[in-house]
Amino acid sequence: MSEATDPWLIVGLGNPGPEYAANRHNVGFMVADLLASRIGGKFKRAQKAQAQVVEGRIGPPGPGSRRVVLVKPMSYMNLSGGPVTALRDFYKVPTDHVVAVHDELDIDYGMLRLKLGGGDNGHNGLKSMTKAMGPDYHRVRFGIGRPPGRMQVADFVLKDFGSAERKELAYLVDRAADSVECLLAEGLERAQSAYNS
Repeated sequence: MSEATDPWLIVGLGNPGPEYAANRHNVGFMVADLLASRIGGKFKRAQKAQAQVVEGRIGPPGPGSRRVVLVKPMSYMNLSGGPVTALRDFYKVPTDHVVAVHDELDIDYGMLRLKLGGGDNGHNGLKSMTKAMGPDYHRVRFGIGRPPGRMQVADFVLKDFGSAERKELAYLVDRAADSVECLLAEGLERAQSAYNS
């Protein structure tokens, strides 16, 4: 059973390297970067795993603040489970205090859905995390919509956001970061009612 004092592991899913930085599949990294800047931290190489981490606190000073470790796995998406599990064990984080922030094909662009547990819906990052530690972690699902026409899913997620999408992207990433903060401060139900759209 997790305690209020237990740390949270916030995992932005994505692929390392500049060629992937603006891809739809990397929206988890974008949210993690924004959260890091909000707490005044800079990502650095983790000692214990193939990942970059920032440690800090989210929320107002005092008993309402939560100790967090922001994580960007550097193992490529389909191998995310290894580094995440290593860091979960190192920081002694209960699995229900792990939050995966990731792109979601089955939700319209920019919509958010927060949930605890569930399947991986074909998402390789979630598949790897679930295989490594079970399904009982939180997800912040950032809608990217379905590929147009006959475009393959793999091609779609590894393309940059389109120009129309980019006009709203900063606002939507900001909203996703807000939803993570709300989840930590006020719990899943409150975050779902405020941000699930």
